[in-house]
Amino acid sequence: MVRGLYTAASGMYAQQHQIDVTSNNIANVNTAGFKKDRAEFQDLMYQRLNFTGGATSETTRNPTGMDVGLGVRVSGVQKSFEEGDIQTTGNTFDIAIEGKGFFQVTMPDGEIAYTRNGGFKVNEEGTIVNGNGYPMEPEIVVPDNLIDINIAPSGLVTATDPATGQEQELGQITLADFINPAGLKPIGESLFQVSTASGDPIEANPTEDQFGGLRQGFIEMSNVALVTEMVDLITAQRAYEANSKSIQTADKLLTIVNQLKRT
Repeated sequence: MVRGLYTAASGMYAQQHQIDVTSNNIANVNTAGFKKDRAEFQDLMYQRLNFTGGATSETTRNPTGMDVGLGVRVSGVQKSFEEGDIQTTGNTFDIAIEGKGFFQVTMPDGEIAYTRNGGFKVNEEGTIVNGNGYPMEPEIVVPDNLIDINIAPSGLVTATDPATGQEQELGQITLADFINPAGLKPIGESLFQVSTASGDPIEANPTEDQFGGLRQGFIEMSNVALVTEMVDLITAQRAYEANSKSIQTADKLLTIVNQLKRT
């Protein structure tokens, strides 16, 4: 019965973690470039009361054994990099990636971060930056005297000189990809950093090799499916309640035992 208390407590802790992960997914349902998380669980060790195949007589053996589980633990949180829906915005510097790849931005400390959030803008110097002012890597500057900014699916950024009518190349957007994107380290602001689990970045132009193409005037939204998350939330809530009932039942049984000892 004491074993049951700890087993049910581990279940409550696991379901609380599931609720935390699901709540974060729901909170970011409208966050551009957000990638949903999925909590993963493993059963804990087993207390072996009778070995499988143990002798039950001189000529027979136990076909199943007697193993009692001791609960569950959180084994990890897996991030899904499935593409989100592409939403049209009409903004010149909003860019969506159709396929694999990450945009690269330079953080204030000089480190490179990676993102699927293509909501870019230009700062006071004409540099293409993300919503936090981090410049795109490689840096691309748009002069204020040019018009008709065009970002091709291949990542080539061009503009037109209104004085001459000639098209000028402003720069080339490159993308990065990883052998194991799920191993990237999330740091908030829809940004990720390299980790030993992700592997080193592989860089190339959009539409080359395994990389997707770019769509100007569009943005990739979150890949969270709200209906699925609501179902997961309800399931976790019911499992949490069931584990709490297990604790109450074990407590009642222990109370009965204590009363028998006193009588």
